[in-house]
Amino acid sequence: MAFEHHLDIRLQFKQQLETTREYIIPFVARHVRVGEGTRVLDIGCGTGGVCMAFAEAGALTLGVDLSDTSIAVAREFCAERAGQMRFLLQNVYEFETDEKFDLIVFKDSIEHIPEQARIIAHVKRYLAPGGKIFFGFPPWFMPFGGHQQVIRNSKFLSLLPYCHLLPKAVYRAMIRAAGESPSIEAFLMETKDLGISTARFERIVRQTGYKITDSVFYLFNPIYRYKFGIRPRKQWKWVKALPFVRDFVTTGVYYLIEPE
Repeated sequence: MAFEHHLDIRLQFKQQLETTREYIIPFVARHVRVGEGTRVLDIGCGTGGVCMAFAEAGALTLGVDLSDTSIAVAREFCAERAGQMRFLLQNVYEFETDEKFDLIVFKDSIEHIPEQARIIAHVKRYLAPGGKIFFGFPPWFMPFGGHQQVIRNSKFLSLLPYCHLLPKAVYRAMIRAAGESPSIEAFLMETKDLGISTARFERIVRQTGYKITDSVFYLFNPIYRYKFGIRPRKQWKWVKALPFVRDFVTTGVYYLIEPE
């Protein structure tokens, strides 16, 4: 059964806003000045909650998303700060601008973008001198890395950890047996193709000419306070130091990277 925030766009916006205020901005602000005049580009901006939090801090934000519904909602919810915030309905691979940004944000979006190495290399051209890129995503091998919680017709399947790691044919058969819509099935199977591990992400970072500025791994992702009523908790350092293994027990990661 889908969680409430997957069905309620106002709740999605509120959760994005609060999580960004309380966790993402403090993480980013260790290395990037977040304040009056800071320029932020949000790739896969959704309903605009991340952009709104940065705008509240004084930033000028530009959100880009492929969903016309999300962009319409973002423009509505963020109308009070229209002077600071803009939203574009566009495929990220077709997006072009001469603007330079102090921070580029990929919050829960890189795991849905095809050719991830290509897009990470591509956006380097939009960074201002000293600019950095933030990524927040669930590692593919974690219990719900397949986003199976969006399943609406089977509470059991939506709460079944690691089922997304089953062979594709088996996983698809389970989704269909649950009576899910073709759109949900397509989303889940696409996520299975595009899900990204921390090891693969770090390899792409090196290969595309970046270095990792900072990172934090969460045993309990900040968003889990909404999903399960669980307080956020950072991963143990010794677990974070174990490549591959760490992904199975880490429910969310934040990275900040910059060009070498």
